[in-house]
Amino acid sequence: MTLDKTLLHELDARMIALPAAEVILRDEGTKTNWTVALAPFRLAAVPVTRELYAAVRGTAPPSSAGPRTPVTEVSWNDAIRFCNELSLQAGLRPCYAFGDDPEARDVTCDWEADGYRLPSEAEWEYACRAGTTGERYGDLDAIAWHHGNSGGAPHDVATREPNAWGFYDTIGNAWEWCWDVYDAKVYGPYRVFRGGGWNDRPRGLRAACRRRSHPTFRVDDLGFRLARSR
Repeated sequence: MTLDKTLLHELDARMIALPAAEVILRDEGTKTNWTVALAPFRLAAVPVTRELYAAVRGTAPPSSAGPRTPVTEVSWNDAIRFCNELSLQAGLRPCYAFGDDPEARDVTCDWEADGYRLPSEAEWEYACRAGTTGERYGDLDAIAWHHGNSGGAPHDVATREPNAWGFYDTIGNAWEWCWDVYDAKVYGPYRVFRGGGWNDRPRGLRAACRRRSHPTFRVDDLGFRLARSR
């Protein structure tokens, strides 16, 4: 397929540039903290929509949700393939190389490539917090679609309040895959996802909340957001 240039221009216009930084992450299960140094990067202001996903892949997973809702029912493997396809259609160098392993143990990321990729979880949390230090960057009902206000369905992106840096829906609406393996010693190839979804209660709707699943896992409240290294 050939990507509609209007969609590509809209995506590029909504990529927010962030400077180098240091982020402290915490795993609540093991009660451990670690510091991650981030290089400058760009992150999309909104999650990938069903409209954009279908424009790149030819179709989106079946759903009654509208074209401007976050695409869901996509696995981690689906997400990285989407990133590579979008990069090629945009004339950029793809970030990912992979083989045939369904558990994605053979996937590598070229962090110097100029194409689209998933954010690391440190990049994701840094962008989500936007300089704040609390559980979330604003009042839950104001910033997020969640169990208490969603009506049991996803909503169009950017219809709740953004954080101070202009990012929408990092809390609520749909969980978002990140690049990272969660804990290889305990969970093998499971990958991290962040942010909470339209059916989650407050405990899952926090900037620091970390969840994980197999890279082939698909569910109706899990999607992804795009990053670029440059």
